[in-house]
Amino acid sequence: MRTIRTYFCTDTLMKTTLDIHDELLSKAKALAAHEHSTLTALIEDGLRLRLRKPGRSASAKQPRLPIHRGKGGLIAGVDPTSNRSMFEAADGDS
Repeated sequence: MRTIRTYFCTDTLMKTTLDIHDELLSKAKALAAHEHSTLTALIEDGLRLRLRKPGRSASAKQPRLPIHRGKGGLIAGVDPTSNRSMFEAADGDS
């Protein structure tokens, strides 16, 4: 495990020490480099995503489930509480 030490001299940022698994750190550095960003920016983005309140994201909305309003039902003699009965009906053995 590697330790990252970050030192800042401004009032809005503070010194932070993180213990990050070596493999995770390597992947994070590679991603940051690929995105022409910094490791700090990547970590900050990740924290913002995790700290975001639920319901603020468009993807957090529940999808509408389709409702089938057709007619029909089970074949006579099929017991919906029995897996064997359902499998036999599906195979056409009943």
